[in-house]
Amino acid sequence: MTTLFLDTNIVMDLLERREPFCNDAVRLFTMAYNRQVKLIVSPMTYATASYLLRKHGSNGVRKLLANFRRLSRVATTNERTVDDSIASQFADFEDAMQYYTALKAKSDVIITRNGKDFINSKIPVMTASEFLASL
Repeated sequence: MTTLFLDTNIVMDLLERREPFCNDAVRLFTMAYNRQVKLIVSPMTYATASYLLRKHGSNGVRKLLANFRRLSRVATTNERTVDDSIASQFADFEDAMQYYTALKAKSDVIITRNGKDFINSKIPVMTASEFLASL
């Protein structure tokens, strides 16, 4: 089974129903529901999403995150992840943390809308649309 590491922007496309990107995000989550792929996110994604979703109120945010959690796994991060991110050539620290979390989780593909942020990735990087078209 293919393991997809989802960047936060893909998660937010789903939870905020961002057009025109949400349809591809829904397709990925439907595939996870049908056990065709495994979706992994970093713990940072939950923190960022809770902040960005705060307009839904505390209970609304928790409900959205709980529903999202049912279809995804949470990768682990540790001191090594942070140290590698600090020492990396990534311009953006958050992107470095996402990358090293995906690497540690042995992800097959990173799914993001900002592929340029992962230019030196050892893991294939695709948009949701590109991944779905590759099937």
